[in-house]
Amino acid sequence: MEKKRFGDRRDGRRVRDLDGMHAVMPHLMPKRADAEVYLSAKMDVTAALAYLEEKNAGAGEARATLFHCFLMAVAKTVWMRPLLNRFVSGRRVYQRDEITLGFVVKRRFEDHSEESLMVTAVREDWTLSQVTELVTGKSGRVREQASFGVDGALNAVGRLPRWLTMFIVWGYRTLDFFGRVPRALAAEDPNYATVFFSNLGSIQSPAVYHHLNNHGTNSIMVTIGTIHKEELLQADGSRVVRDVVDVGVTLDERIADGFYFGRSWKIVQRLLAHPELLDRPLKEEMDLAD
Repeated sequence: MEKKRFGDRRDGRRVRDLDGMHAVMPHLMPKRADAEVYLSAKMDVTAALAYLEEKNAGAGEARATLFHCFLMAVAKTVWMRPLLNRFVSGRRVYQRDEITLGFVVKRRFEDHSEESLMVTAVREDWTLSQVTELVTGKSGRVREQASFGVDGALNAVGRLPRWLTMFIVWGYRTLDFFGRVPRALAAEDPNYATVFFSNLGSIQSPAVYHHLNNHGTNSIMVTIGTIHKEELLQADGSRVVRDVVDVGVTLDERIADGFYFGRSWKIVQRLLAHPELLDRPLKEEMDLAD
């Protein structure tokens, strides 16, 4: 890997060969929430569920779920489509050094239960089995532990007087603009992850539109709804009842163009239609694009 240059960040390298349009866009739309593109889609997960049933036969506590399939499919897509791993911060475009996935873990499935933030870095030897073991193990530890890291910091700041909270948040936003947020906070905050997932199906909720946050570096937000039966029209004109999940994806349009996003989404669809590919190492080359 090349040595970092002046203007690079701790978590990424400044993209210096942008075309004029993408170089100017962060100035025309300096806030991430101003540059959102939203995709709402139905995903046929019949093949994925059948594969999971076979895979989990005789498995222990680390049972693979559809959420783990989405994590692996998206990680593979970002690996193959590196522009998805870019972010805009301080009106500059950067290429992230690593792929990271973030999501929220609810400590208990109760109305007033606390939520904890979780981020995991993607490894090149990842498979669906490894993702399952990693996430089930790490999320289990999060549920057992008291608040720590960014959760603890938020709890502490939230108890301060309003004027002091406003001052601290102003300082935090200034550090964020210049890429100087302390590593201990950014490393555990999904708002600094490549992709931020919200598994709403786990609480029996449909997929919804979720905005991007202006702080942090997250450029892709994915919401996953509940599994349900739905009649789908096939290519030959017939109608078949399939297992379907609604998915919502919010993207920062400043990191790539619509054509690039469209081809990337097709890779996610193909991986879930052929879930056996998810158990092959992330780094293994596959011809999944058009």
